[in-house]
Amino acid sequence: MKKKISFIDLFIDEWHANNYPKWFAEAPLGDQFEIAYAWEEAPKPEGRPLKQWCLEYGVTPVATLEEAVDKADCLCILAPSNPEVHERLSEYALTSGKPVYLDKPFAPSKAAAERIFARAAAGKTPLMSSSALRYADELVSQQIQAIHPDIFTTTGGGRSYHEYAIHQLEMIVSVMGTNVSRVIPSGDATRASVILEYADGRRASLAYSPCYPFTVTAGSAAAQKSFVFSALNHTFQNLIADILKFYQTGVCPIPQEQTVAIAALLEQTVAALEG
Repeated sequence: MKKKISFIDLFIDEWHANNYPKWFAEAPLGDQFEIAYAWEEAPKPEGRPLKQWCLEYGVTPVATLEEAVDKADCLCILAPSNPEVHERLSEYALTSGKPVYLDKPFAPSKAAAERIFARAAAGKTPLMSSSALRYADELVSQQIQAIHPDIFTTTGGGRSYHEYAIHQLEMIVSVMGTNVSRVIPSGDATRASVILEYADGRRASLAYSPCYPFTVTAGSAAAQKSFVFSALNHTFQNLIADILKFYQTGVCPIPQEQTVAIAALLEQTVAALEG
């Protein structure tokens, strides 16, 4: 029997909810799971309401968030553009003991991230969150990590810094770690540059503009080697494969301290650039 997944969303007619069902079905473990239930807090005025969305995707709508949690084996909390609602939407799910994937950005602040993890721990509930960019082929192959880079540079775009900078920060932290000693932001919410200095002298940087593609450059003076990736591949496919492994095992593949550090860096840079 397939394990049942519930989608929980602020509004269901959004890009992630509209694309995840196909990608879940196509993933290596996709035949062992099904998107069975969905709940939204309120539809967008211009969007499809829950019943219409469910009819089109072959999913059963439920009347309450609690019902979505209680009926399913695994939980996927979305609202990818609204991290400020993640703490509220995940509160009941994190008491369930069922694996919860909480979409990116995980939380709008370090304090909120720590509260969410504390609630998961109290409820003995496995919890995972990630940007898909962490799962680019070019990063999961570990070829960059193998040279122990002392410089790591990313570019990226999207409609706003506060929503899309998560992708660059996730890539940086996944490769360079959390031991950031200094953050130097410049620019504003439309064109931004951020330098991260590490306690051991390594540096990472991100450049954001709505028109930028996601790219990575990394180098190591000690190894006398560098990589330049002008495209990042299979991000969502690799992410969703790992989400299903997480649902199967209940073991999060991403260190909690990285997710909290990314939330803290996002909070700090958003405040500096958009404040």
